[in-house]
Amino acid sequence: MDRNDQLNLRKKAAYISLAVGIGMFITKMTAYFITGSVAIFSDAAESVVHVAATGMALFSIILSSKPADESHLYGHGNIEYFSAGVEGFLIVLAAGFIIYQAVLDIIAGPTLESLNIGVIFISAAGVVNLGLGFYLIRTGKKTNSITLVADGKHVLTDAYTSIGVIVGITLVIITDFVLLDPILAIIVALNILFTGYKLIRESIGGLMLETNPAILKSFSDKLISIKKDYWIDIHELRYWQSGDRTYLDFHLILPYYFTIEQSHSEEKFIDEELEKDFPNSQIKIHFDYCIPDLCKFCGYQKCEVRKEEKSINFEWNVEKSAGKAVYMVMK
Repeated sequence: MDRNDQLNLRKKAAYISLAVGIGMFITKMTAYFITGSVAIFSDAAESVVHVAATGMALFSIILSSKPADESHLYGHGNIEYFSAGVEGFLIVLAAGFIIYQAVLDIIAGPTLESLNIGVIFISAAGVVNLGLGFYLIRTGKKTNSITLVADGKHVLTDAYTSIGVIVGITLVIITDFVLLDPILAIIVALNILFTGYKLIRESIGGLMLETNPAILKSFSDKLISIKKDYWIDIHELRYWQSGDRTYLDFHLILPYYFTIEQSHSEEKFIDEELEKDFPNSQIKIHFDYCIPDLCKFCGYQKCEVRKEEKSINFEWNVEKSAGKAVYMVMK
């Protein structure tokens, strides 16, 4: 799938999410006006956040797809982290507002009616949101869009909230304990608050170029799997992400007599191999030349300038790849 196909798929998913979000808000507000349930209102409040956040997500998807320019040499992909952060912030605000309304309802005493109808409305909305949430997350992972993944997680939270509201209202109907409604709303709000915190945390991590150990290991494992016998050492492996692009750099020690053309050939080979498993990745390699002290680590049998036989073995793994050069850690 090329970048244009990915962009079109992202836009389609965002438009679907926006349309469904508006429909869910209308459905839940209708249920709230019918029942007067603050728990249902808490569910509707989250749908408002969904609509606003999806609008932001759509904007970020369009902006992040723009090519690099003179003022953004690495492109506009980081807008997706801002989008996820804004969505998390809006979720936190919604949770605070829900708690405020629930406390007022506890003080004043809730007035509820036609709860059976409310359960039907919220059940329908919950089923739709479950399907939408899984669709957005799947599409986000498929197109490498953190914005869609964040939106999908938010929608799933909305669906789980609806399930909690349904259970709570059913208990209210059975027990006739009306204070359970605002109490449930507070519990729902605390769950929403935690989701908002996680989105903000992920957003800050992305903007701060926080390393994901699993991603770093996947890059290291790939390099190890394609390793050639004259690759003496890989070290200082690093990566960072901007939208759907991943930027990778590391040091590679080659025999000192390799020409620039040979080094360039190695870079091209690595680039092509990485592209198979990591589309939209861009690498930059700092080539180091070997010195006589490295002969004891080198297994290149065809070397004609070897000063001594290989006598030290070391394990090629992510810790080694991301660390210092072999001659600095295994003296």
